[in-house]
Amino acid sequence: MAKSKAFFKAALIAAALFVFSGTAQAKVVVKVRPPAVKVTVVKTKSPYKNGVWVTGRWHWNGRKHVWVKGYWKKPRYGHVWVAGHWAKRRSGW
Repeated sequence: MAKSKAFFKAALIAAALFVFSGTAQAKVVVKVRPPAVKVTVVKTKSPYKNGVWVTGRWHWNGRKHVWVKGYWKKPRYGHVWVAGHWAKRRSGW
């Protein structure tokens, strides 16, 4: 009985760690400097009331930087959009 309680407790802790580990932001370190940000002009009107423009960005696909175009996003109550960035570190970008 004591072994099954200990196993259940360990399984519960492992499940909680698995669930909550997804809430942390992943940090990627890349040795290749990202290209300069592309200047884009937003010519379209937001398709959403109070829509948020998410700017284009360089994304590392595991081999090279690829440009991801900007897009409109529906606003979410209580959320604030913050642009991502590449920061120079000793180990890379």
